[in-house]
Amino acid sequence: MSIETVARPHVGNFIRWAADKPEVVVLSADLTNSCEVGQWRDTYPDRFFSMGMAEQNLLGFAAGLAREGYRPFVHTFAVFLYRRPFDQLAMSIAYPNLPVRLIGFLPGITTPGGVTHQAIEDIAVLRSVPNLTILETGDATEVESVLDVADAVDGPVYVRMLRGEVPRLFPTDEPMQLGTTRLLSDGGELTVVTAGITTEEALRATRVLGERGVELTHVHVSTHKPFGDAMLRDAVLGARRGVITLENHTTTGGLGTAVAELIAASGQGQRLVKLGLDDTYAHGASRPYLMREYGLDAPALVDAVERLIDRDLGIAEDDLDAVTLTPTHSAAKVEAL
Repeated sequence: MSIETVARPHVGNFIRWAADKPEVVVLSADLTNSCEVGQWRDTYPDRFFSMGMAEQNLLGFAAGLAREGYRPFVHTFAVFLYRRPFDQLAMSIAYPNLPVRLIGFLPGITTPGGVTHQAIEDIAVLRSVPNLTILETGDATEVESVLDVADAVDGPVYVRMLRGEVPRLFPTDEPMQLGTTRLLSDGGELTVVTAGITTEEALRATRVLGERGVELTHVHVSTHKPFGDAMLRDAVLGARRGVITLENHTTTGGLGTAVAELIAASGQGQRLVKLGLDDTYAHGASRPYLMREYGLDAPALVDAVERLIDRDLGIAEDDLDAVTLTPTHSAAKVEAL
C-alpha cells in the first residue's frame, strides 16, 4: 500500500490562499523558513512582521493587530506559542476572544530537538483555556485545508501543524472540517482513536489486525476542542471490547483524557487504554526511534489490542514492516530545527 508524499504542502498553498485576503498578516519569531513562510514573506512583504525571539511581545502584537481588524497568523514552533507567552495567550488573546491563529510547528516528538522543542503537553494546557479552538493536522490534505477551518472560527485558534514531507492519507476532496471525525474503518469490537502523526502509524497496524479477524473501528480526530462529535461518540461508546487512544502527546490531558471524559459522562464502562508519552519527557532522536521508544507506533498498538481481547494474534514485526505507507527513501533534507 503506497500513498503520495507531498513536499512542504503549506508553502505554496498558504501563498495562494492569502492572495485575495489583504487583512491576513503573518508574524514570525525568528523561525521564518523553519515554519515555511519565507516565500510568503517574499510574496507579501508589507503583510509580514518578524518579531524576533520575543514570544510574549509576539502574541501581544498579534492581539493588537486583531483588534484593528487584521487576521494574524502567528508562525513559530508549538512550544513557543504556549509555554513562554501563556499569560499573553490567555489574557491578551483568549480572554477578549480575538481572531488570532496560532500555527504551531513541531508538535510532540516530530522534532529531534529534545525537551526544549517538543510540545508534548500543549493540548493539556490549552484545553483549559476558554474560547480557544484546538486543531491538529494529520496529513497533507489537512495541512492544506486547515487554513479555511481556522479562519472561519470567530475567536482564537491553535493549530498543531506538520511541515516538510507530509503524507496524503485523505483525498483532496475530503478536507478537514471543524468538529468532524474521520471514520477510517468500521468494526465494532474495538475502537482506535488517533490524531496527527499517529494516524499514519496506526494504519499500518489496523490493516494487519483486520486480516487477523479483529473487528476494529478506527477514527481520526482533527478537532481537539470542541471535542466529541456524533461520529466520535458512536465509535467510542459502541466499542464492545474497549477503546485505545494513540497520541503524539502525554497521556495526561490530551486525546486519551478527552475520550475518558466522554466515556465517563456517558455513564458507560468501556475499558480504555491510553498510548502516548506516559508522564515522561522525550529525549532527542529521530521520529521513528522516539515513536518506538515511547510506544507510539504500530507494535505498541497491536500489543494494546491483544491485551484488550486477551488473545495472541501472532503478529510479528515483519508483518507490520510489510505495510509501507510512505516511501522509505527521500531526496529531501531532514530538518531538525
